[in-house]
Amino acid sequence: MRREPVTDASVWTGAELDADRSWEYVLSDAHRAELDAALGAVKAQGLGIPAVSKDSFPLPSLGPVLTSVGDDLRDGRGFALLRRFPVEGYENDDIALMYWGLCSHIGMGITQNGEGGFIHYVTDGALRPRQGKRGVGFPKESKLHVDLMDIVTLLCVQQAPDDPPSRVASSTAIYNRVLAERPEALPRLFEGFEWGRQDEHGDGETPASGYKVPFFSEKDGHVSCQYNRSWINNGLSYKGAEMPDSDAALLDYVDSVADDVRFEFPFHTGDVQFCSNYTVLHGRAAHAVVPEEDRKRLLMRIWLDMPDFRKFSDEAIVRYGIGRHGQLGWTAEEMLAGVNDVTRPRRADGALQL
Repeated sequence: MRREPVTDASVWTGAELDADRSWEYVLSDAHRAELDAALGAVKAQGLGIPAVSKDSFPLPSLGPVLTSVGDDLRDGRGFALLRRFPVEGYENDDIALMYWGLCSHIGMGITQNGEGGFIHYVTDGALRPRQGKRGVGFPKESKLHVDLMDIVTLLCVQQAPDDPPSRVASSTAIYNRVLAERPEALPRLFEGFEWGRQDEHGDGETPASGYKVPFFSEKDGHVSCQYNRSWINNGLSYKGAEMPDSDAALLDYVDSVADDVRFEFPFHTGDVQFCSNYTVLHGRAAHAVVPEEDRKRLLMRIWLDMPDFRKFSDEAIVRYGIGRHGQLGWTAEEMLAGVNDVTRPRRADGALQL
């Protein structure tokens, strides 16, 4: 268990991000034209998600920018924001195809809901897919958390009328605060918690992980964080149990630290955010309920894996232990091959067999 503070670029506060905005990329008119041209090319070939790849979706001048974004996610702050992605004047299917093509230059898209979808519509409207017990897209506040693959990316198609801000926080900054203020809590956080599967597990799979996923873990100097309180609570409810007061108090403390170091920013139509799920927590403020379908908040979400992303203390649990069940966690190649109904092999402790 690491007992030294993290000092790499993944450690930052909201004030530091506000002062140095090198994490923000603005797409030029030439970049937008490349996206439109690549969209036309793949449509002319009859290609759709998941068949579109980096090779079939060329982005000559935007591609190097996206390489820099990937470097930021792997070795830098773990957070990046693109502005001016083309949305206006396009149908949702074309927006999704362009978004998928853009993301193919950063990582490999992974399925993320009970429908085996690569594009998850984050909304409380008619486009919301099957998502088990997950509360994704509902107007209530989304507390700071991680998603289930290497990278989570969100594209704003339409923001809610009252314009709720998005939030991110460095989980390595949180680790440093815990180390400084509550070092006696670190063993419990490194031990971790069992995670539920939000009623999205497949036949032959358990409704909870059956093993503890470390909140913090470390390998070769890489400190990773896996925290989503809703999924932890779901793991307890599956057993008919409640969180011990000591654990609840500890996670309340972590939540307060996360809120203290977080960065809050506007998230508008055409903005695309990227977060490493090992060094960044993300969330947003609440927004008012909007009854009219055409005025509802609508985001598109893609989950990505990146080759050789970082070192893990136990890759089967830390990297793959929370998002490979049911129709979640399949690659495009696997979906095209039709193997997504095969029960994935597990180790004796229940973790994915690598």
